Amino acid sequence: MDYQQILSAIRNLPATEQSQLINELTGQSVKQDYISVRREKLINKQTGCPHCNSLKYYRYGKDKGSIRFMCKECKRTFTEYSGTWLAGIHKKGLVNDYLDMMHEQKSLDKIKSALHINKKTAFDWRHKILSSFQEIEKQDFNGIIESDETFFLQSDKGNRHLKHKGRKRGGTSSKRGISDDQVAVIVTADRKGTMDLTVATMGRIEKKDIQNAIGSRISKGSILCTDGHVSYKGFAKDSNLNQIVLRADLKQHVKQGIYHIQNVNSLHHRVKKWIDSTFWGVSTKYLQNYMNWFRIEQAFRKSICAEQDMIDCSTEDMLTLTRYRQINIRYQMLIATQT
Repeated sequence: MDYQQILSAIRNLPATEQSQLINELTGQSVKQDYISVRREKLINKQTGCPHCNSLKYYRYGKDKGSIRFMCKECKRTFTEYSGTWLAGIHKKGLVNDYLDMMHEQKSLDKIKSALHINKKTAFDWRHKILSSFQEIEKQDFNGIIESDETFFLQSDKGNRHLKHKGRKRGGTSSKRGISDDQVAVIVTADRKGTMDLTVATMGRIEKKDIQNAIGSRISKGSILCTDGHVSYKGFAKDSNLNQIVLRADLKQHVKQGIYHIQNVNSLHHRVKKWIDSTFWGVSTKYLQNYMNWFRIEQAFRKSICAEQDMIDCSTEDMLTLTRYRQINIRYQMLIATQT
């Protein structure tokens, strides 16, 4: 590319990315403004009305410092924050600093001290943001697909009203083998990098759990690699999938040089190490949110501006607050699977 082509390409970048490029080239360190991107998208009609998704809207004054819009289709007003995890958040001036610290995986105590906010506020912001990650980068699986379950011991971390005797952090189950005080997480990945980590049930998984987790996302003609669990056999048969079964008890680790489940086994190890070393374990109630966080970090790890890309995607999800408010309901449904 010559000078004029490079200049033209830079001019076509959004204003925030132009600023970031200038800062990178000049070595300047300027604080990133993550939440202004949605405002720019609305002004430039790059995203729709949060109520009806129409692009037929216009500026309609201001509301508490944010730009207000009126939709011609549904006749409703909205701001740049409406429908996103930013809606209803006070002290929005601290959000950019909060996002930086969250991306660095700072503890809630450190965030609380640095930003002078209540620890409960820091906790709520974290899970509003993580709830927005639920549907980001959820692509279909195709080709050779690996799937296997891993288990986390049930945890009531943070609960001050336990109905049973507390267990020391890092303890073990009082029951042998796979029991209903362990949370099953179904981990699935294909060879192009698409992955999913779904908190499925308490105890052993069943065919319906696999169907609920990945059943609608597997492309025709794919090959499913699993261990010898009978539920995967039933799922593959019902879904008309070719299945390669690898039995560790028979030392079957790789078949035909390409079929294995080593990638998901590696994911098991990495996600458990991340949960234990970074957060010292997490509550089962919020486990799915942390699975979302790990998955998104992996999906954007090669991005030039990973943090900005993650925030851009998260503010496009209009169901974030609904998911956040339903965390307790989903937890009760999970606990109800204990037998």
